[in-house]
Amino acid sequence: MRTGTLLASAAAVTALLTLTACGGGANPTVGGVGSGADTGTSGVTDGGPDEGTLDNPTKNGGVNGNAPKDGTAFQKLPKAGTMAAAARFVNGYTKCDPVSPDPGEGGPSSGPEASFGSNATVTETGYCGRRNTTTIVLYKDAKAFQTAFKALTAKEGSGNRNSGIVVGQDFAMGSESSDAMSALLQPQAGLLMLNCHPDFNPPSGFRKEPALVKGCVLTDYYKD
Repeated sequence: MRTGTLLASAAAVTALLTLTACGGGANPTVGGVGSGADTGTSGVTDGGPDEGTLDNPTKNGGVNGNAPKDGTAFQKLPKAGTMAAAARFVNGYTKCDPVSPDPGEGGPSSGPEASFGSNATVTETGYCGRRNTTTIVLYKDAKAFQTAFKALTAKEGSGNRNSGIVVGQDFAMGSESSDAMSALLQPQAGLLMLNCHPDFNPPSGFRKEPALVKGCVLTDYYKD
């Protein structure tokens, strides 16, 4: 079951969490705007007034945040700062151009806050991809967000033990397309998947790093 399915029972979540996946551990570059193909392009951008620049990617909270080379798996995750920066990053690996605050016709009538609760500290939701099948959320408190996701995982039952939600330091991404989620798990993307399933046990060679919440891990393994 995909994260989108996992969260589907919460009306607000079909919109929010088609989310899943996080991959790699190297410091990511500033995400670029793709050419419009399904797989996107992994270019770079100078960033807008609220984003980082190529020379200083951490300026204004731009993508690549303050990611120390010797930090934890979480500290090495990309940091967006704005929805525009997060969408540009995602679009560097899978189609996400343009991003919209509107889920579109037939989309959910409420945002992820309704399913995760206000304690998840979600501040903004964006939709993109084919027919807005990819969802991005920004949050203020990563630990609170992970706690809310763990609680939602437990509430929804066993589900798919090899699935979760793709996260950065301050944003999360998911899609109804497993190909889109897998694209964000590439080592060069620098994202990891938050998995809170108690029976998750990836094959050897895949990452299983501590998350900010006990009982959850950050991994580059995902199987729909």
